[in-house]
Amino acid sequence: MDYSIVVVDDDSLILENVRMLLSQESMHVTCIDSGERLLKYVESHTPDLILLDIMMPEMDGFDTYIALKKFEDHTGRRHIPVIFMSGDETSDSEEMSLVMGASDYITKPFNKDILIRRIEHTVKNSKTIENLTEEATLDRLTGFLNKTKGTDRVSKLCKRKIGSLMIFDLDSFKLVNDLFGHEMGDNILKTFADVVRHNTRETDTLCRIGGDEFMAFFEDLTDQSVVASLSKRLNNQLMAEANRLMGEDHGIPLGVSMGVVMIPDDGRDYEALFALADSELYKVKQNGKHGFSIHREETAADQDGEEDALSKLDRIERILEERNDKEGALILGKDSFTVAYRFVMRLYRRYGGSAALLLFDLHPQNDDDYNYLIEVVQSFCGILEKTLRMSDIVMQNSSHSFFILVTECTEPEVESAIRRILEAYEEVQYNEKVKVEYVFKYSAKTRKKK
Repeated sequence: MDYSIVVVDDDSLILENVRMLLSQESMHVTCIDSGERLLKYVESHTPDLILLDIMMPEMDGFDTYIALKKFEDHTGRRHIPVIFMSGDETSDSEEMSLVMGASDYITKPFNKDILIRRIEHTVKNSKTIENLTEEATLDRLTGFLNKTKGTDRVSKLCKRKIGSLMIFDLDSFKLVNDLFGHEMGDNILKTFADVVRHNTRETDTLCRIGGDEFMAFFEDLTDQSVVASLSKRLNNQLMAEANRLMGEDHGIPLGVSMGVVMIPDDGRDYEALFALADSELYKVKQNGKHGFSIHREETAADQDGEEDALSKLDRIERILEERNDKEGALILGKDSFTVAYRFVMRLYRRYGGSAALLLFDLHPQNDDDYNYLIEVVQSFCGILEKTLRMSDIVMQNSSHSFFILVTECTEPEVESAIRRILEAYEEVQYNEKVKVEYVFKYSAKTRKKK
């Protein structure tokens, strides 16, 4: 068992005993004698499991566990499974350990076989959960974070870090699909992802937020010359790779446009920062592409003339509007959905109309079927997006649940939409392993006369 285990106990005899037992099973063991030293250790190490004694002086096991989880949440690091150790044979310590979220609890003195089995069981479960989580958070084509996870992580980084948020868009990418097919398009996207990785650090956050649109957060990067250098390298290397894949006579002006904002100079609110970066990206697209634009506050002296009100209105509209013509329902994260939902409900209460609320839950038939859940959920989300209308809004309420607001509809139309969704689901691979249940509420209110 090639596991990396950290044992934390203030008793040197216990540490040596556990080290000897686990080393006999080919585990790599690190012994630490206090909670403070453990917290210092995990800053640069991520073991497979921590065995943590509860009764320690100064900082006990419970306080250490709380500090560890705060550190992991703050840094975005994966959660290390923890098994509490204690000589207390009453149920109080065990109950408290499990309530706090520990993976397991074991009493001292140890039975070797029980200790080994619990470690093996906990590590295997942790790795299974980690793999499932990775599948749910990564874009399969590029290996970057997907839009949901990327947005969540970048929004948190914007609140507490200094750096830059960038949006990348591939210029003329549609021509690749049109002239060379979607398989070549996928190859170009994967190649671009490799180019970006080659030019960024492991600490940078990279995500795919659309078909050929990407977002990144670069901590401590606020130098315009570094942005300019990155833009030049990405464009040169992408074109070189495109020539290799499609031939030098492909004739497509493929490139990378970048919109950039600086944090905290341009603020810390993610939605506002994204809109500003998107506006800068639009400027690049309008002015020749293959480059970058960094947001800065303009004064009247910076402009050729004072911007009139209508031009200002047009500019704000361009910043806010969707930059694609994709059909189907709008898929939103929880925060954005909440704002949209409350606004629609205000309109409904003020002016009347009709609306329906739908809740779809996906349930694996057996424990073994959880392995298929992530793939089925992704397929089901695609069905909702394609089957529902542009005026309908979808939120993934949990890992296997979707909440939907359907606007301006009749009850038969809602029932018809549900039937279409369920019929489409019958074509999904593994649908027999994951059952779909739904419930909906319909409400119609007479419109007020003006």
